Amino acid sequence: MKTPSPLRAAFRQAFSEAWAGGAGVLLPIGFFAGAAMLVPFTVGSEASQLSAIGTGILWVALALASLVSMERVFQADLEDGALELWAQEETPLFLVAAAKMLAHWIVSGLPLVLLTPPIGIALQVDPGALIPAMLAYGLGGLAFFLWGGVAGALAASVARGGLLISLLALPLFVPTAIFGALATIEGPGGPSLLFLAAATMFALAVAPFAASAALRLAVD
Repeated sequence: MKTPSPLRAAFRQAFSEAWAGGAGVLLPIGFFAGAAMLVPFTVGSEASQLSAIGTGILWVALALASLVSMERVFQADLEDGALELWAQEETPLFLVAAAKMLAHWIVSGLPLVLLTPPIGIALQVDPGALIPAMLAYGLGGLAFFLWGGVAGALAASVARGGLLISLLALPLFVPTAIFGALATIEGPGGPSLLFLAAATMFALAVAPFAASAALRLAVD
């Protein structure tokens, strides 16, 4: 089956935009690492204290870092006319929105998940718990990027809409953050991981359609 061209174009643009401005893909990584590593300077460097709050720090840093690059996910497509062309194609716009958000997660979100073990070790988190926790961070990070994509679509026509994106997306992050934090505490055998997976599946099912509706409003 031939891949519809708008999906290829959306994927290609998402990867190229990640390097727009020189280091777009490095911005979430730098923010994630910087936010997490600043905490010991504010709460102290006692190992037991850092170990107790380390996984929570990683969740907060992951949620905030996922918002850093959301402003340009759809805004650039609206400005260069690509979004208007995609809206006129036979390929459903929700598939294009899903392709953009998934590509953005691969480029900007997956590196954050891979960074959680070294940063977790620096925060005195038990190394044996960090590798299984990567599954939870991966599921939660994907949900953050999907809801962030919806907020980015709603703010696509707003100049300097970073604050608006944060206000729209952060309430949607709450269930994922709660189940994610519990899942990392309970480990892979706990029930919270199932709730986290369900929350991510819900985001996968709903976010592309919500983003598509927002993008059609922006185009019209």
